[in-house]
Amino acid sequence: MQFGLIGKSLVHSFSAAYFQAKFEKLSLSNYRYLNCELASIDELSSLLLDGEWQGFNVTIPYKEACIPFLNGLSPDAQSIGAVNTLVRKGEQWWGHNTDHLGFRRALEEGWPQMKIDIALILGSGGASKAVIYALEQMGIESQIVSRNPAKGQIDYQEAQMRMQEFALIINTSPLGTFPEVDAMPPLEPHGDLSGHYFMDLIYNPEETLWLQKARAAGAVVLNGKSMLVYQAEAAWKLWQDH
Repeated sequence: MQFGLIGKSLVHSFSAAYFQAKFEKLSLSNYRYLNCELASIDELSSLLLDGEWQGFNVTIPYKEACIPFLNGLSPDAQSIGAVNTLVRKGEQWWGHNTDHLGFRRALEEGWPQMKIDIALILGSGGASKAVIYALEQMGIESQIVSRNPAKGQIDYQEAQMRMQEFALIINTSPLGTFPEVDAMPPLEPHGDLSGHYFMDLIYNPEETLWLQKARAAGAVVLNGKSMLVYQAEAAWKLWQDH
């Protein structure tokens, strides 16, 4: 049984080591998990036609771009408009989204005491869509920040001025990921941020420069590691069920 991770640059990815360790622990000696770096999403077609593969995880930048190559989407993936898990059903490939499940569980377990009405979301890619969907399910509104804001979004300059209005701020962009550890989203955590929650979906490094600054200003912080584990477990369950 063969599974894999689809993305562009996967040298520092978490999934391969995580699933290989899982297979060893469960004594699944005929299971393997491989990184599949695609220079272009067009390379996905030949992968999906290869009968060796049973399932894939999908990461940046292909969570939305992979959708036209699939036979169908789960209701959650359809609503979110982004996919992070592919499941083979016979000769067909179906797209699912377990990011929203991983994010919600990470949030609820990390900060069970948190009571908020609206969150500020940095970034507007596939990961942000899953986050917004999960927050919606939890009864929390979202305000998206983007460098090129679409209707209903705000730019980083406005977000900087209004930062105190948002008790929960989530970075869904890849800015600050290893090895670019000196980079950070253009929203500078400053002032007194006690009572605020800052979450970064990045897990490598363990604490991004952005989270370090937020913590220094009094915020409580959370990285993306627990979300990653929970979405991986949800993907594993989908693969087992098919």
